[in-house]
Amino acid sequence: MNHGLKEARPFVKEHGSPSGPGLNQVDATRMARAKRGFTWVEILVVLAIIAVLIALLLPAVRTSRPAARRMQCVNNLKHIGLALHNYQSEHGTFPPVYTVDAAGKPLHSWRTLILPYIEQKCLYDSIDLSRPWNDPVNAKAFQSTVQTYSCPEERTPANGTTYLGVVGPTALFSPGVSRRLEEIADEQDQTLMVIEVDKGRSIPWMAPIDADERLVLGLGPKADLYHNGGVNALFASGTVRFLKATVPDSVRRALITIAGDDKVSNDKF
Repeated sequence: MNHGLKEARPFVKEHGSPSGPGLNQVDATRMARAKRGFTWVEILVVLAIIAVLIALLLPAVRTSRPAARRMQCVNNLKHIGLALHNYQSEHGTFPPVYTVDAAGKPLHSWRTLILPYIEQKCLYDSIDLSRPWNDPVNAKAFQSTVQTYSCPEERTPANGTTYLGVVGPTALFSPGVSRRLEEIADEQDQTLMVIEVDKGRSIPWMAPIDADERLVLGLGPKADLYHNGGVNALFASGTVRFLKATVPDSVRRALITIAGDDKVSNDKF
């Protein structure tokens, strides 16, 4: 027994134990560093690296956000275009720009009439179409938010919209008229249907108010636009294009008409 103990002692003395005086120098250095933690120099280097990364990433984030919001706006208008064509397929005509009462007073916008075609059938059924859009009986619907009608860049009341139909005697939307698809003699992808207006012109989505020629012509370089350089516009073909603020008035007038026998070069808008 004693002989075994004597043989073990030199081993302990040579190699030491985890807590004994013979601790390996490398292990001792590691433990000292672990206790010491990071130095101020190391912390400052890490913070500098983080600051550089943030500086590099922020411009990309700032650039991507407006682009994403503009794309959402485009998708909204495409959804509206599909709804208008589905309405036309079912009824034989596009919806009137607004319905009227017996005295000819506007009651409800085309935006209300296509609610069932944008997954808003319950909201549509809750509206009394025989009473005006702003009648107290329709107050609850009036306050409702319809995301399809809301541009992500818009900073207006929840029930607001900047998507207005293009209205005029020779436009697709014309008071007292429900246009048939065959009436569009011009190229459908060169005939305006719905346009996004500038800041300050947002309206309640239920309101029977839309964009006449003067408003469309006013969406130029001096207008306070939601998207830099122009507006999104829905055409009779269902396509959505970015209408530059620099598009000449003559081209805009040609785009408004449905049968003006005027072909516009695509590079003009």
